[in-house]
Amino acid sequence: MYISVLIKQKKLMQDTFLSEFQKRGYFNQCTDQSGLSELMNKSKIKAYIGFDCTAPSLHVGSLMQIMCLRLLQKYGHQPIVLLGGGTTLIGDPSGKEETRKILNKKEIDKNIKSIKNVFKIFLKSKNSKTKPIFVNNYTWLIKLNYINFLREIGKHFTINKMLTFDSVKLRLERKQSLSYMEFNYMMLQAYDFYELNKRHKCVLQLGGSDQWGNIVNGTDLIKRKDKKLTFGLTTPLLTLSSGTKMGKTEKGAIWLNKKMLSSYDYWQFWRNTDDKDVINFLKLFTDLGLDQIDNLKSSGQDINKLKILLANEATAMLHGSKAAKDSELTAKETFDDKSIGKNLPVVKIKRNIITSGLNILDLVLQTKLGNSKGEIRRMIKNNGLKINNEVVSDETKTIDQNNFDQNNNMKVSHGKKQHVIVKII
Repeated sequence: MYISVLIKQKKLMQDTFLSEFQKRGYFNQCTDQSGLSELMNKSKIKAYIGFDCTAPSLHVGSLMQIMCLRLLQKYGHQPIVLLGGGTTLIGDPSGKEETRKILNKKEIDKNIKSIKNVFKIFLKSKNSKTKPIFVNNYTWLIKLNYINFLREIGKHFTINKMLTFDSVKLRLERKQSLSYMEFNYMMLQAYDFYELNKRHKCVLQLGGSDQWGNIVNGTDLIKRKDKKLTFGLTTPLLTLSSGTKMGKTEKGAIWLNKKMLSSYDYWQFWRNTDDKDVINFLKLFTDLGLDQIDNLKSSGQDINKLKILLANEATAMLHGSKAAKDSELTAKETFDDKSIGKNLPVVKIKRNIITSGLNILDLVLQTKLGNSKGEIRRMIKNNGLKINNEVVSDETKTIDQNNFDQNNNMKVSHGKKQHVIVKII
């Protein structure tokens, strides 16, 4: 035990935040890599990432950024989580093809409260020197005087430079509208970094590669106003081998809020990872050591076992080890034993609805395995819909008490991977 601790401590001394950041595949671009490396090697710093609060939860598209904050803590640095109560009122144009729906403050505050709970799972809070600092930029943005802001901050920005950043340039090239409100977003984000540097001595902003322009604006603003050196560091935008964007599936977003997505569905998302992405995802989204992952890769491990390992590690991090193991067992029972898995998502239906009989199309709509009756009809036509492992061939089929077991459960399946328990209450 003592020897293993010494080995771990020695490895941490050899590795640095930036070296592991690169080895895991997080690195895309840095404003001054050698300067940042020198600073982080000689002192512990504070670094931040900003998150818009447009929904009650973040989804796995934000998980890489959360893992970066987790890595900061590992090396003794302190993460700042900026929850954009102010900027969400405006809307970030980066990576968007159209203007976002504008939320009111009450909706945003409710989202912030919910999103905080996600970070409390992924980030540790016991060590006062590394526990996350939560800030809401509404605190300072609401106090801005527009005339003063233009005089003190706006003078440091040129339209010429702002038009060169991808978040603006791509929208204009596609002839998609970009509101003046959104155009101001990059100034507000730069001002956030300026405020965090003053309030918390924050010297590093991290973000996705689409945030590069906004981040550079922040470092430039701090240098111009206070003559201080700060840094920007970005991660690559992650797409799956299929070319689709990380975080969304045909069933919807893969939420990090336990109430919005079951542990089983979360586990299944990772279990269904494309073969080409598995090793990469083990590095990006788990705490497994890089040496261990490299050994798994070189040993020719069965790809399905690696997918299960990925699903278990990722699910345990968010939902806990028991939920991960239960999800694995449920998948085995569902696929191998053809039984009703204990940990499948549950949809509850009142007894009186079943007593009078429910059409199969209306039932499947309630399970959300299909988004429309037309889609469900196509499932049936293609023999893709099953009730208790039996193929449904008749779209006029009526579901009643006879379809449920002694525990009032019935399994509805779409294909081999999507399963839901319908329970009478």
